[in-house]
Amino acid sequence: MTVYRAAWICPIVSPPIENGWVVIRAGRIEAIGGPRDTPAEPISRDLGSVAILPGLVNAHTHLELSWLRDRVPPAADFVSWIKQLMFLRGGRMERADDEKVLAAVRDAIAEAREAGTIAFGDISNSLASVRPLCDARLEAVVFHELLGFQETDARLVERSRPQRAAASAAGDGRVRVSIAAHAPYSVSPELFRAIRAEVSGGGVPICSVHLGESISEMELLRDGSGPWPGIMRLIGVFRSDWRPPGTGPVEYLESLGVLDARTLAVHAVQIDDTGLRRLASLGSTVVTCPRSNQWVGVGVPPIARFYESGVAVAVGTDSLASVEDLNLFSELKTMRWLAPAVPAQTLLESATLTGARALGLDGHLGSIEPGKRGDLIAVDLPRDVTDVEEHLVSGVDPRRIHWVTA
Repeated sequence: MTVYRAAWICPIVSPPIENGWVVIRAGRIEAIGGPRDTPAEPISRDLGSVAILPGLVNAHTHLELSWLRDRVPPAADFVSWIKQLMFLRGGRMERADDEKVLAAVRDAIAEAREAGTIAFGDISNSLASVRPLCDARLEAVVFHELLGFQETDARLVERSRPQRAAASAAGDGRVRVSIAAHAPYSVSPELFRAIRAEVSGGGVPICSVHLGESISEMELLRDGSGPWPGIMRLIGVFRSDWRPPGTGPVEYLESLGVLDARTLAVHAVQIDDTGLRRLASLGSTVVTCPRSNQWVGVGVPPIARFYESGVAVAVGTDSLASVEDLNLFSELKTMRWLAPAVPAQTLLESATLTGARALGLDGHLGSIEPGKRGDLIAVDLPRDVTDVEEHLVSGVDPRRIHWVTA
């Protein structure tokens, strides 16, 4: 058993404790308290002027794209950025046995770990990230992302099932494999329904989808206009029998029976208040990636409106193809700048407990509570900090972050 003392303890589920302590026994949190409480054993490690908080949860990234770091420049609009990405990928998806891809994934995981991340919601076409995440002893849900605007049945889901099963078998229990639909402009109604059925059928009951990300997506769904129909015809994946639903993305996916409390709606930059409130009523989680949104040209995410709608908000970095680093504290800094009226405690909860809950990991991650894992981080603080939560959402350099281990 180790009793840690710190200038601040941030449990997330309750206000910060000044001059607090936390007891970790056999890798689990046993108790927490403040200066008026007495731990069962004397303080064994005084960490000084630090804030102890739970490891952060990156609810949306694409680790297999890490090899594209610094290769895809920012763009004025999303389609231009996508074209650059497709050109660099050579029209192919990454392979799980590509050592270049794997080396970049390992480096990205190590970088995120140094920045205080303990768990991921990772999107992958190849499932290349499963083994490196297991090797790093981090937790994750790796979403096997499927695309297919021309699919008319469930065969793609069926064909891809052995790949997911093999990846799951290679895991150590901390890394689980689920499934994801890419986006409304790349997935047919039939494939959406098949993916939903696969999620409902067992395994990991969570699904992720890029939703309401760009103006071009909204145009396609509203009346079939914008650049996507032409692009899909050019590459031979457009369906002549497809008709625009004439709705927004939330209404469209709800009509397909896709959205519920197990759905992670990623980005949501263009979703209006009605759509956000509907996501909230369904229990879905919005995962915001504010730095990436601006990099890829889809606009500024309406952070304040997200919270005002009542929808659960988690935080992701997106991939290193569209962001400088995988430091979630930098996402929090951007969120604070975009939504100065949102309480700092609420932002911190989004990057910890809400993300853990969205990935089904909140039983043991996301907050400092008895029984949860003792993998906590300590952030070095100036000695004059009085509002520790506000300080933490103002940006934290990874060099100030240390892992607390018993």
